[in-house]
Amino acid sequence: MVKYFSCSGFLKSSWDQVFLAFWQRYPNPYSNHVLTEDIIFREVTPDNRLISRRLLTKTSRAPRWAEKFLPAHMAQKAFIIEDSIVDPQDKTMTTLTWNITHARVMSIEERCVYSVNSENNNWTEIKREAWISSKLYGLSRAIQEFGLARFKSNVTKTMKGFEFVLATMQGETPTRTLAETATVRARETALAAKEKAKDLATQAQKKQYV
Repeated sequence: MVKYFSCSGFLKSSWDQVFLAFWQRYPNPYSNHVLTEDIIFREVTPDNRLISRRLLTKTSRAPRWAEKFLPAHMAQKAFIIEDSIVDPQDKTMTTLTWNITHARVMSIEERCVYSVNSENNNWTEIKREAWISSKLYGLSRAIQEFGLARFKSNVTKTMKGFEFVLATMQGETPTRTLAETATVRARETALAAKEKAKDLATQAQKKQYV
């Protein structure tokens, strides 16, 4: 049995910008799980399409209840193959990714198509599909559910990472992450409280001498 998931979204940047950002999207604050990226193969076909294969190394923490079924090293890292086909004439980019480690425990295959948004030529549409399966007897359904939940979470991080890289490329100040915003607000609150305490202390000292 295979879990299937599909979704679509868009980036408020042109296809050309997204194409450039695709190759520069690591590292970014939303991709701390991506450790390395290496080009294995790349060529330009006679019809000017760019074909690439890359190897990505990512952290892949298994759920605690599944760790006892995995060797220690398998619960920490995963190797991912990413194939891509770029057609500059049609302005489409198709990517296929799948994991080559832990495949028996959980296999995730993803297909993404990046194209010009039909309603706004300055935006890029992304159509995403994923197939999640497991061959681990007795735990396959639970692992598929876990894989689907993690995949959905990673899609959100991927889009935020793209937005961050695009903003940086365009010379804009990237939007703060929620964690950064919370930290800044906490510091501002603490500073305000500290200043208020100083004022109260100063007022108290003045009253003593009145």
